[in-house]
Amino acid sequence: MKSLLLLTTAIAALAAAPALAQDGRAGSIGIDYTDTTIDTPLGDADLESWSLNGVTAMPAFGEWTVTLAADVTNTEFLGDDETAGAGSVGLSRMFGSDMRLGGFVAASDAGDDTAWTGGFRAQKYLANSTLTGVVAYTDVDGVEIWTAGADAAFYVTPSLRLNAGVTYDSVDEADVDAWTYGIGAEYDIGATPFSVTAGYARSDLGDLDLDVDSFNVGVRYSFGGSQQSRDRAGAGSSSVGIGSLLGIL
Repeated sequence: MKSLLLLTTAIAALAAAPALAQDGRAGSIGIDYTDTTIDTPLGDADLESWSLNGVTAMPAFGEWTVTLAADVTNTEFLGDDETAGAGSVGLSRMFGSDMRLGGFVAASDAGDDTAWTGGFRAQKYLANSTLTGVVAYTDVDGVEIWTAGADAAFYVTPSLRLNAGVTYDSVDEADVDAWTYGIGAEYDIGATPFSVTAGYARSDLGDLDLDVDSFNVGVRYSFGGSQQSRDRAGAGSSSVGIGSLLGIL
């Protein structure tokens, strides 16, 4: 971790999260395993990663909600082992009964540098689904990345959520564009606070002639209500991300 923001956010969102299931607070802590294959003109390269992540939303002031999120990931690639962290703080509020708007700032390890991100998030809540849109700007040591993404989550039952999303990234200096498509699912285990997750994402970096395929599975511990109620409370998805090109969003 290369910044105080990462450390303090990780402490707030991970270490303290189990004690936050009071006073309208909601969130989750998860462990995920991801297997990624990078398809290049010279052949395939594989990497594996383990991630500890957490998100919690709580009342801030008036009608505003603050969301804290953190992610610590260990990745093995070509015999090397590296650990990186990310953290974010978001502020949002409800407009009417079915729309949440807000912004976030985030920091993430990016090699020897720190990537800084600012963005806006909008969510529309329907009877059995949630629609999410995100626009963000990231700076990594002078390299600028613009990100726009959308996601649709559908609650098949109170215990089962399915989602699909798409993200577009543009790196100005390198003149590189990328599209990422993903699907995912989360299923609650009986009446316990635990759930299992699974997902698949494919990134197409056409300018670099690269394709990236990622499969992930995980286990989550949640507090503060059902999946849909946590979603509506502002803790349904993390805003840690620094852009899908960097493997975080």
